Amino acid sequence: MEGYDIAIIGAGPAGTTLARLLGDKYRILLIDKRKLDKPYHSGDVNKCCGGLLAPDAQKMLARLGLGLPEQVLVGQQLFMVRTIDLHNAQERYYQRHYLNLDREKFDRWMVSLLPERVDRCFNHHFKSLERTGQGYILKLATQGQELTVNAKAVIGADGAGSRVRTACFPDIPSPKRYIAIQEWFQVPEELPYLSAVFDEEITDFYAWTISKDNYLLIGAALNPGQQAGAKFRLLKDKLRAYGFEFGEPVKKEGAIILRPQRVKDIYPGRDKIALIGEAAGWISPSSAEGISYAVNSAYLLAKSLDHDFNNFLHYYYEYTAPMRRNILIKNLKSPFMYNRTLRGLVMKTGLQSLELYRM
Repeated sequence: MEGYDIAIIGAGPAGTTLARLLGDKYRILLIDKRKLDKPYHSGDVNKCCGGLLAPDAQKMLARLGLGLPEQVLVGQQLFMVRTIDLHNAQERYYQRHYLNLDREKFDRWMVSLLPERVDRCFNHHFKSLERTGQGYILKLATQGQELTVNAKAVIGADGAGSRVRTACFPDIPSPKRYIAIQEWFQVPEELPYLSAVFDEEITDFYAWTISKDNYLLIGAALNPGQQAGAKFRLLKDKLRAYGFEFGEPVKKEGAIILRPQRVKDIYPGRDKIALIGEAAGWISPSSAEGISYAVNSAYLLAKSLDHDFNNFLHYYYEYTAPMRRNILIKNLKSPFMYNRTLRGLVMKTGLQSLELYRM
């Protein structure tokens, strides 16, 4: 049975950042259900994501000394958000600086940065773990076969639907959950903006459109339940009536999105099992941006493990205090985006909006 200092479940931005920072100091196993060591094929498991790198995420990569390679970029780079309030019949444009990514290529690029000493166990699902005197025994599965490994510490970096969180901490409630539905439509030309769409008849969160090459992505974060599909169809009907042109979808994706509405929704872990990224609840409750939180929480956990391996959770909680304050501030900001009366007043003022030049 293989033995490791740290087993990391999830090879997204959080898991790969942690493995990269500590790979030359500890024996690490990085686990992911995707086939990240093989060429990507349509039909493979991938991340349902809009694939925009927000300024906060760009800043985190810069602080880690990273720059993006050209091959992960896709389509037009977006400098503007078209904010559409369907309920109040208002519209504004705001300047923002996003990098438009192919999310699968971005994650694979992050994997390519790993030190050679990091062992990778891809195309494997985390099943369960049990505690031993020296740490934990993890059971992994792939294609009907089971693999068992030992690790002194276990890190859950497996996203909003974290199997590690539900298996290891069933007594800890998760943040509010949404179902993200996203469809891809082939269109003749790209739109030079990201759309943020608000309509309480559809969701108390938000919907979006994003252009990528010759595709228009339409998505929404919807309340779970039998009405989610109907709400998404209503969104498409309203967008068509608003002037958006798109035909039948060529691809449909789904995922869970978390929305931490209280600081205590963030859970760091216990007993040498830590959670980072969205598995811990680290995601913006106002914009659902998660990559900056994923990378930052991974960096702070790496700093904690490097400081005191035997007491790393104490330091992880201490180091992430500014992130918890950030979540608090984002929740204070949220009513100005999601309360239709306050949002209507803010948009009516035109504060910080962009006036487009038209001839």
